[in-house]
Amino acid sequence: MRTAVLGGGPGGLFAATLAKASAPDREVTLVERNRAQDTFGFGVVFSDATLEGIHAADPVLRDALAEHGVHWDPIEVRLHGERLVCRGNGMAAVERRTLLDLLQQRALAAGVDVRFATEVGPDELIAAGYDLVVAADGANSRLRDRFADVFSPSAETATARFIWLGTTHPFSGLTFLHERGPHGVFAVHGYPIGNGVSTFIVETDEDSWRAAGLDEFDVEQPPGPSDEKSRVYLQDLFAEQIDGHPLLVNNSRWGVFRTRRARRWRHRVGGTAIALLGDAAHTAHFSVGSGTKMAMEDAVALVAALDEQPDDVDAALAVYESVRQPAVAKIQDAARPSLSWWEHVGRSHDALPAWQFAYHFFTRSLTESKLSRRDDAFVAGVHDRWRQLHGAEPLDSPLEVAGRRLDGRVVVVGGGAAHLPGGPLPLRPGPSDDGGPWGLWVTAPSGEDQVPAALEVVARGVAAGAALVAVGGGSALTRRLLCEAARLEHGAVSLLVEEVDPGRAPDVAVTAVLSGRTDLVSAPVEEVSP
Repeated sequence: MRTAVLGGGPGGLFAATLAKASAPDREVTLVERNRAQDTFGFGVVFSDATLEGIHAADPVLRDALAEHGVHWDPIEVRLHGERLVCRGNGMAAVERRTLLDLLQQRALAAGVDVRFATEVGPDELIAAGYDLVVAADGANSRLRDRFADVFSPSAETATARFIWLGTTHPFSGLTFLHERGPHGVFAVHGYPIGNGVSTFIVETDEDSWRAAGLDEFDVEQPPGPSDEKSRVYLQDLFAEQIDGHPLLVNNSRWGVFRTRRARRWRHRVGGTAIALLGDAAHTAHFSVGSGTKMAMEDAVALVAALDEQPDDVDAALAVYESVRQPAVAKIQDAARPSLSWWEHVGRSHDALPAWQFAYHFFTRSLTESKLSRRDDAFVAGVHDRWRQLHGAEPLDSPLEVAGRRLDGRVVVVGGGAAHLPGGPLPLRPGPSDDGGPWGLWVTAPSGEDQVPAALEVVARGVAAGAALVAVGGGSALTRRLLCEAARLEHGAVSLLVEEVDPGRAPDVAVTAVLSGRTDLVSAPVEEVSP
């Protein structure tokens, strides 16, 4: 079978190598428009728990991490002069250039025909008569877009801005820095990658980015030049946290993250089958999903399917798609709440104490029970800080609402009311004519694009004197975003009306309250029909 791989990133190189190594009689050609030595970015990071499948297919990544990488266990959060550490997060990172060098050597040794600095259009590649073309040409894949009517690609654009830098500051492991500068809050993902260099990714909201005057660099110009103004600004802002070390650039420019999906990953044009791989098919925010890891896992699944169905490439691609699409969707579902956290980091930075901020951060995509399995001592420490402040465990802590004292944070909701001591509190879209106490009921939207309109409803309700803001409906993320806004931006008491399995309800409830995302949670016994 004649196979062409378009794209010389880690996913494409790994797919070409596996395809050739597993069946030496295959003709495998890899085509990359850039030169072999061209690479952008600094390091790639991997979780220990997710690499078994890649290591089993080929030892190249394991060897790269063992011989050239940096390994760590704890994740550190720095905020307001405090440093909080959560353990049980085994991870490793390596320079992207080093990994690419090793993958290139591995591909050549396996017998892949590697062609760098070669520009090939989609139609030209298909006309060459290959049996299979693997589109590993990145998030802006021309091959995917050429057949967009079949692949049905989509993209969700985040509002946060990010820039990929490096530094000579020696981080000991994955470290998250946060600074409020004169123009807003900026946050950093920093981690060591070897050879005295650390990756330094900065994120901020668009308003802060524009207020700082960092929107002047022309990101439309060809790859190469870096945003020097932003480098200097961020180097000054984080100077104390990185001990005066310089920031480094490599095609460093601000961007917005786009979560990409493709409904189909396979197609056929005449005698040529086409498969999408890596960023051409999907992306997930780098705070949860490693795009490199996901692309290499695609490669493992693709070649395994080809080996199982050597005489039926279409059947093989159907298996590949059925195996990888659900696994990728799971990562993307977990990555969306994490990405959203970065979009709203400013309000939690300003409103929460450091211990609660760190817990809020670590539970952005998981609940307390899962976090406890990583570091029970960290969770216990957060509970200690809560008890010192409130005198009881989170769900047993008292709270006053509409002049009534609640002895805990779980409220029965039903029949258009929150059932509080002394009688039900009506949940309405606005105040009643009798002037009595009331709570604002907000139905969360299903999509995030409708959240701004719902936030306006929250603001009007709080201004009209709502005793609390109850949020139900929608999705887990949109409910959470509205409760957080009501509590952290408007100072209102918030009530999160969750729709979860009763067995998970206590775990979800304590996570929501202890993180500061809400003040109250609903008891999962009745539906709300206000």
